[in-house]
Formats: sequence, structure tokens, C-alpha cells
Amino acid sequence: MAQLPEPFTYRDVDADGTTIHTAVGGEGPPVLLLHGYPQSSVMWRDVAPALARDHTVVVTDLRGYGESDKPAPDEANRRYAKREMAADQVAVMRSLGFDRFDLVGHDRGARVAHRLTLDHPDAVSRLAVLDIVPTRHVFTHVDRALAHGYFHWFFLATGGDVPETLLAGAPEFWIRTMVERLLAPGVTIADDVMADYVRYFSDPACIAATTADYKAGASSDLEDDEVSWDAGDRVACPLLVLWGEHGFVGKAYEPVAVWQDYATDVTGRAMPSGHFIPEEAPEQVVSELQGWLTPREQ
Repeated sequence: MAQLPEPFTYRDVDADGTTIHTAVGGEGPPVLLLHGYPQSSVMWRDVAPALARDHTVVVTDLRGYGESDKPAPDEANRRYAKREMAADQVAVMRSLGFDRFDLVGHDRGARVAHRLTLDHPDAVSRLAVLDIVPTRHVFTHVDRALAHGYFHWFFLATGGDVPETLLAGAPEFWIRTMVERLLAPGVTIADDVMADYVRYFSDPACIAATTADYKAGASSDLEDDEVSWDAGDRVACPLLVLWGEHGFVGKAYEPVAVWQDYATDVTGRAMPSGHFIPEEAPEQVVSELQGWLTPREQ
């Protein structure tokens, strides 16, 4: 099983009844890193150790992913709402003694991070989101390019156990196809890491949980986002937006301009990568985050 290298050590943290697999390393201001789909905390393997030189870095598997608990989905799509997944992460950080921290999320983890910042604004000092625009913006700007580029959003949100049944029949094909189609030309993922991603998604509980993540995205998450939007809630802390120049987000949107409608202090830039920025361009991500995270006191 692929793991984060030293100085990281692993523990399972009880987040109000949901066990969240957690790695902690380094010393200094705390920063929480959240992974995306179809991955686990190991996606930060080339970023987290460098950040741990000056920060206490916490890296988790989201609820439903990796080695974390995978509660059975509920009919209302609330168990995998980003609000619930965000509450897990706040509980983890509080159990480690951190009431306030920097927050970095990629893909689904960035959507969890966005909701966490809205629901718990006093907990987040700085927020970075990698290769997303807000869920509400995606669903209110659907066109043919979006339907083609993000087809999995609609497929995974289908009812009747359709995606769960089909994924269970060919999990390795699904994971390899989903990852490889979103990488920049000529880029690959290490064999042992890809094998881990495939292993996790060979578990029916993981398939059900991660599919519920997308069902929530098209229902309960969108409802929560509309309520926040109508209430005038915006990200008030400094927000860094990074996106892959070869990916859909960079081609379909003007990410900084989009996020300026959802946050008050936005900066950002493209990275030389496809969608999986921390795995494709780790040195550039480290450079950006080291210059942006809360500095260590000298």
C-alpha cells in the first residue's frame, strides 16, 4: 500500500462517529490537505513532505474514500453532502488541537474545503482550491462542452444503482480511464499508486460512497450552495485558485473571475498540468503553497 513518507505517521481519528484515516507530519502552522476523486491522501505524496518543513501538515482520506469509514448512503443524499464531509474534517483538526488552520483541497476535496470555509469561517485562515470552480457555477452553466468534459458528474448521479452496478463490473477500467483521460499529454501515475486507487474502488462500499458523493453534488450540495448564495455568504479569507492549463477548468472558465463572485480576496494562476495538479506538477504546487500559506514564525 502506498503511503506518505517520513515525517508522516498515521492514525485513525474519530470524527463524531466516522473514522477518518489521517496522516500528520512536520511542525509549524497547521495546514489540512484534502484529496479528490478517484484518489486518496496519497495523492499528496510529493507535496506534503515539502510543506512539512515549515508546517504541521494534516492529510486525510475523505469520508467514503481510501482507508476512512464508508457509511452506507442515505436516500436524501445527506450522508455524503459536503457539509457532512466538511464537519468530519473540522472534527479531525480539533481532535489534533487545531481550531484554526490553512486549508488546501483538490477536486472533490476542494468542494469539501469550500463548504467547510462557508460553514466554519472562523476555522480557516487561508483557502486554496485546485482545479475547480464552485459547484453552483458548474450546474448553472451547463453546455455541450461541460456535459462531455464532466460526463461523470451526470453518470455518477444517476439513480437506480446504475453507476454502482456498472462500476462494480469493471473498477480497474473505470479508474484508469478516469485518471488517464484527465492527465496532461505524456504524464503517467506511478504504478503502485494507481494500483491503490484501483484497490479502493474494487470495494463495493467505496463505489457506493463515492457515487453518493456525486449524487449529493447534484442535490443536497446544490441546495446548500443556493442557500449560501442567497444569504450573501462568501469566502472571506484569502483564496488561492490553481488550475491545470491542459485541463477542462482552464479551458472552459476564467477561474479567478468566477471565484471573485464567491470570495472577497482571490488570486490564482494556471499550472503546467492536467487535472491532477499535485501529482503532475508537485514542485510548482509546493512553490505556490509555500509562498501563500501562513508563514512560520521566525
